[in-house]
Amino acid sequence: MSVDVVRRLLDEQHPDLAELPIEVLANGWDNLVCRLGGELLVRLPRRALAAELVVHEQRWLPGLAGRLPLPVPVPVRVGRPTERYPWSWSVVPFLPGRVAARGGPDDPGSAATALGEFLGALHTPAPADAPVNPVRGIPLAGRAQGVLAGLAQIADPADRATARRVWAAASAAPVWDGPALWLHGDLHPANILVDRGRISAVIDFGDITSGDPATDLSVAWMLFPAEQRAALREAHGRADDATWARARGWALALSLAFLARSADNPLMRGIGERTFRAVTGLR
Repeated sequence: MSVDVVRRLLDEQHPDLAELPIEVLANGWDNLVCRLGGELLVRLPRRALAAELVVHEQRWLPGLAGRLPLPVPVPVRVGRPTERYPWSWSVVPFLPGRVAARGGPDDPGSAATALGEFLGALHTPAPADAPVNPVRGIPLAGRAQGVLAGLAQIADPADRATARRVWAAASAAPVWDGPALWLHGDLHPANILVDRGRISAVIDFGDITSGDPATDLSVAWMLFPAEQRAALREAHGRADDATWARARGWALALSLAFLARSADNPLMRGIGERTFRAVTGLR
């Protein structure tokens, strides 16, 4: 895909935007993302799986955004499939900032409170027709096979033993028995923006789903030291001891997944390494 494709789609479906400058920002496995003028982005899926995620954002974000205390990329225009392009696509606001994985907030305590309040506002009962994700929001038992495979790749026996103890404790915690709550589903420091030293937005809701809030709360180990993790938990307001234990288990599971799949992605590998150290108490 190219700028010409974006221009033609805009000209056909949103002609009032078609003359704005277009600049490619990312052309990855899942999406072509282009800057559109000074205030917008165009997001075009590159494969069917990514197209499903765009539809989730289009369907659910408009209804959720009004109650969230941080900006999220609610589509301002929706693109339809055509004969020349087979999937739905979106025009979304350009949200300024850098991803937190490239530079954290200046004040971790305030940032932890802000993110905890955001998750507290998001984590409300989801409707029965909310998207279902087979690997997020589920009981930790559903991640056991991947965790055990990932632990086998940890070279240091002491680190591996510590991680096994963390996993055992998390797996022993009571499962989530409340209603399925709305979840971001893919909350990590590459999907959190920092602008002027503060958390400024949460992006990439394609994996939005429902289930156990521990999945999202795992971000506490990805981004913050121990003291600030406690601040995030307090600001969230509803993470009991069992949920917090499962959240640590989710952080371990995701750190191992990032490490296993990021040979060509130093940013995600860095998140995996930092999270593994935090979960096992190595920092």
